[in-house]
Amino acid sequence: MSKKHIEECVRENLEGYLRDLDGIEPNGLYDMVMKVVERPMLDVVMQHAEHNQSRAAEWLGMNRNTLRKKLMEHKLI
Repeated sequence: MSKKHIEECVRENLEGYLRDLDGIEPNGLYDMVMKVVERPMLDVVMQHAEHNQSRAAEWLGMNRNTLRKKLMEHKLI
């Protein structure tokens, strides 16, 4: 799966979401999308990193402490 494919999936789903609002203006869209995308991303990366937080943090390009905080926020640990 390429970066472009992921981007297309996000774009199509956002278009559908906004279309389904049927004229109602969205509120807090950025935070909602980030929460919806971040949790599955962290979950999948942790599985592929065999739950090694240091490895997962490196793959994600973030500090291990930041990853741990995000995992706790999303109740993944």
